[in-house]
Amino acid sequence: MENQEPAGQRDPRPNGLRVGFVPGVTLTKWRRVWAERFRRATLETVEVPRAEQRDALLAGDDRLDMCFVRLPIDRDGLHVIPLYEEQPVVVVPKDHPLADFAEVSLADLEGEPILPDPESADAADRTAWAGGLWLTPQSVARTQSRKDLAIRPLTDAEPTTIGLAWRVGDENSLIEEFIGIVRGRTLNSSRTQNAREARRGDPEPTKAKKAQKRVITPVAKATPRPRRGTPKKR
Repeated sequence: MENQEPAGQRDPRPNGLRVGFVPGVTLTKWRRVWAERFRRATLETVEVPRAEQRDALLAGDDRLDMCFVRLPIDRDGLHVIPLYEEQPVVVVPKDHPLADFAEVSLADLEGEPILPDPESADAADRTAWAGGLWLTPQSVARTQSRKDLAIRPLTDAEPTTIGLAWRVGDENSLIEEFIGIVRGRTLNSSRTQNAREARRGDPEPTKAKKAQKRVITPVAKATPRPRRGTPKKR
């Protein structure tokens, strides 16, 4: 009888990564860099609701290798790197008085109906149809922007933070490579053997490889001639 993988565990994906992201996170740049550097290592990306971001990393056979999460998050069993802060905004109907403001403070929202579940997928629809104000990070508001809504920055609201999280003890060597891409490391700073094997071959030899192929012929030292005018020894 063949050995079966224990429930809740899966292959550490040495030939690729499965990366999640909460709404509002844009992965275009990092996906492009990954595609440029790696040929055989796949990068699968999955959008994850904020309420499920921790479970997506820790639970189930189809869990993620890494995830861009919105902080705070319970860090027990996780490594987390804070990456950047997000500007908080309020989304209002286009005909709402606050739509005439260039920016809004929390005091301006007193007495206004606020959506109780700002993370819901239909928050933009509920704001447009029911008139409730939607407080959310600017990146999320932009993903659901529409002509009948106005987005205004909240000047005195606390910003939120996006971080990159992965499991403590995960041995997938490509995790370090993806962290390097997110942090802006160059191609030559690749740290793991698996990643170097998965990296796409260069179309032309690098300078280092060219130097290795170059044959250096030793040059014989010339016998020095006596200088003119030197008296001969008697």
